[in-house]
Order: sequence, then structure tokens, then C-alpha cells
Amino acid sequence: MSGALTFIGSFLALFLGGGLWVGFALMALGILALELFRSMRIDSFLAGDIWGTATAQELVTLPLFILMGEILFHTRLSQNLFSGLAPFVRRLPGGLLHVNVLGCTLFAAVSGSSAATTATVGRITLRELETRGYDRRLALGSLAGSGTIGFLIPPSIPLIVYGVLAETSILELFIAGIVPGLILAAAYMTWIGLASTFGSAKPPPREPSTTWAHKARALGQLLPLTLLIGFVVGSMYGGFASVTEAAAIGVLGALLLTVWERQLSFAMIRAALLGTVRTCSMIGLILVGALFLSKAMARLAIPREVAAAIDSLGLSPYALILLLTLFYLAMGCFLDGLSTIVMTLPVTLPLVIAAGFDPVWFGIFLIITIEMAQVTPPVGFNLFVIRTLTGEGIGRIARAAMPFCLLMVCVVIVLTIWPDLVTWLPDQMRSR
Repeated sequence: MSGALTFIGSFLALFLGGGLWVGFALMALGILALELFRSMRIDSFLAGDIWGTATAQELVTLPLFILMGEILFHTRLSQNLFSGLAPFVRRLPGGLLHVNVLGCTLFAAVSGSSAATTATVGRITLRELETRGYDRRLALGSLAGSGTIGFLIPPSIPLIVYGVLAETSILELFIAGIVPGLILAAAYMTWIGLASTFGSAKPPPREPSTTWAHKARALGQLLPLTLLIGFVVGSMYGGFASVTEAAAIGVLGALLLTVWERQLSFAMIRAALLGTVRTCSMIGLILVGALFLSKAMARLAIPREVAAAIDSLGLSPYALILLLTLFYLAMGCFLDGLSTIVMTLPVTLPLVIAAGFDPVWFGIFLIITIEMAQVTPPVGFNLFVIRTLTGEGIGRIARAAMPFCLLMVCVVIVLTIWPDLVTWLPDQMRSR
């Protein structure tokens, strides 16, 4: 079936290069491949596949978490994050640049969208950091890198999609993402401190210390968001609610937070709902197209052929992971992370399971590699978000984000050598 594989690869590049939407491109490829290489009723096959994908119970979680993030996006959350975190980091090496990392980590715990996290935190921090004289390149890079943490810290939209496709517990994936997400945040903060202390950029004047009363007021500004995170994440990990029920709790909590902030209005609700519909429509179209193409590829025995070709290379497990890392880095230069997951998973997941890797571990590995795609040109979504916020060129933003992309590579290496960093918490949950 090498002819079918060559056909799919060639026409995929043609369709995407021509600007066709990813979902439509994947569906068109599946239809053309089956028409040329198989004799079957494509109309009923496609209709059944679309219906099965659109009505999957696990996908109910997606619009709820997206709606929660959209509601919070339209509040004063970014201002409260900066004001609440600033007193605790201003005396650290790197000063207020750490707000980018901590702010993105906190917002990721109630969003799940990398782009929303970057935009929400960046709207206030970039302006404040520039006003106070912080190095612009380091500010842009730290925001671009930190925004990707939204893919790892639960609730994560890509982790939900991976769990559905890989038939893996979404709750276990959420738990598995906590430690790697915190490791990545710690790595970013360490680099910011080192670059600010030993780098070529002139650091801004040292921020004055603050009183305990000031810190107490700052904690009060963070309290609503912290309580919301506690309700959403705690209800899942405590066994009081399923992932879908926790998402519903999050929407209710976000609405209560807007009431507390006196920002609840018809215009805000309308904007949040429209944003949710747009995002869900985009994700749904990509999922339908990718799942249909993957089933078409299965009918053509392409995954088995690719797996056999890779198996014939006699790669060790670590060499396989290195090959997949390079593969996903290359894919990330041309496709968004969600499309990469749904297109490649039918081929790569059986390979890594056969090599002895846990599917939960592979989910976290895959998420970190597609995080890199968020900050690599030409289609890095976070780069475009920051360009919209600042007007800077994509190339300049990408260069600023490069050290943080390399830190992700280092985290992948660490997690490959010590996979228990990913699997320990899920294993503890299973043993309860």
C-alpha cells in the first residue's frame, strides 16, 4: 500500500498548502483514497463516522471547559493575576517576569487553551513589564513559552482529545500532567532568573519589598481564582465528580466569579458563548476529518505497513522516542497541535505501546511535543497571539521563545529517562 501512502502524503501537502481547512482536507483525503484504492459505500461510511464522533459522550467535557475559559477570559482576571502575584516575585532574580510563568500556570488550571492563556495573561503583563523597564525579548519569550503550559495543566483540551482517541482515562491523563507541568514551570522560572542575572540585557531597577499587609491584599485578589481551581480540580481528584461534572462545576464557578467581580452582562455571556461555539466547531471539524482519515487508512492497512517498516529498523525504545520527537517537531512546523494528534495517533500509539511505554506517559510526551509547535514558526499559534498583542514580527517572537522551546526538549528527555515522574500519581489513584 505504499502507493496509497504516497498519495495521501502528496495530496495532504497540496490541500494544506492551498489553504483548505484542515478538517475538510482530511475528509477529502479519506474519500479520495477509498475511492481509488477500495470499492465500498463511502457515503454511509462517512455519515456513520461523523455521527459517531459528534455524539461521543466523552466530548461533552470539551465545550464545558472551553466555556469556562471563555467566561474567565472576559473578566478582570489578568489584572488580578498580576496584582496578586507581583508582591511575591518582585525580589526574585528576574523579578516580575515570573508573573508570566505563574500567571499562565494558574490560568491554565481553569482554561485548557494555550491561546486563551497567552492572550489573557499577556494583555496586562506585557504592558506592565515594558513600563517597568524589563527586557522585551525575555518578556515575549517567557510569555510564549509559559502559554503552552495550558496544554499540560488540567483541564487540557488536547489531553481530552487524546484520551478519547486513545481510549485512555481522561482523569488519569489530567493527574499525569500535573508534575510535568510544574517541572516545566520551574524550568522556565530558573531560566528567567539565570538570563536576568547573567544575560546581556540590562536588568531593571530592583523592585522594592512589600509589607505583609500588601501581601495579604494580594492573596485576596488571587482567592477567587484559587477557590475555583480547588473546586474544579479537587472535585475530580477527590472522586466527588466525574470529569464532565467537574467541567459543569467550573462553568458555574466562572459565572459566580463574574458576579463577584460585577462583570456579568448579556454582552459578556454572548461573547463567551460565541467564542465557545467557534472553538468547538473548529475542534469538531478537525476531529471528524482526522478520525475518518484514520479509519480510511486502517482500511488500506497503512498503519500496519508503517509500523512494520519502523519495526524493521530494529530501533531501541529510546531511539524510537527520539525519532518520534524529531517527527513531531517537524510536523509542528506545518500543522497545529490538535491536528497533529488526531492525524498521527493511529500509527504512533501502537508503536510506543509495543515498545513498552505506558499510553498515559505517551499522552504527556505527545502534549509536550505539540507544545513546541505552539512556539515554532510558521504556524505557532502562540506566536500569532503575541503578534496581535504587540505588533512584533513573528521571527522576533520566535527567536525570543527559542530558549523556552529548548527547555521543553530537556523536559522530554527527563521524562523519558524517569517515566515515573508522569505515571506515579495515576498509579497511586488506581491503587486507591
